[in-house]
Amino acid sequence: MNTGSNRSGEAVVTVDGVTVDESESREERALGSRAPEFVKARRALHFSWQVGVFVVGLAVVAAGAAMLVLPGPGWVVIFGGMAIWATEFVWAQLVLRWTKRKVTEAAQRALDPKVRRRNIILTSVGVVIVAALAAVYLWKFGLVMPWKIEDQ
Repeated sequence: MNTGSNRSGEAVVTVDGVTVDESESREERALGSRAPEFVKARRALHFSWQVGVFVVGLAVVAAGAAMLVLPGPGWVVIFGGMAIWATEFVWAQLVLRWTKRKVTEAAQRALDPKVRRRNIILTSVGVVIVAALAAVYLWKFGLVMPWKIEDQ
């Protein structure tokens, strides 16, 4: 029985008469394992599937952690590993939802004109301070190259 609307953002009235936001009901349905049904039907196979997903996700997260200190897109790879885990584990799905929510909130705050103005002012002050320190260093010590070209 379809009790809701096809338009997104509208409320859905359930059989009990409780109003539920359609986006919340979609999120609740998304939690849980996304393994194929034939895998879920067999306990040993499903456990093996979960172990395999965990090992692959762990390898991707470890590679991302290594990329934090080595060249490479570390955070992107870490979130990719979390997405792999989220295909099977509810805790990873909840962590990804929380992360997406926080990133969206931070992006919205960054677009606030007062915050942008403050960030521009702080960046400008920082650039002026670094330029002043560089000028004082150059005035006191001069520009000395670490290599000697004239000796060659």
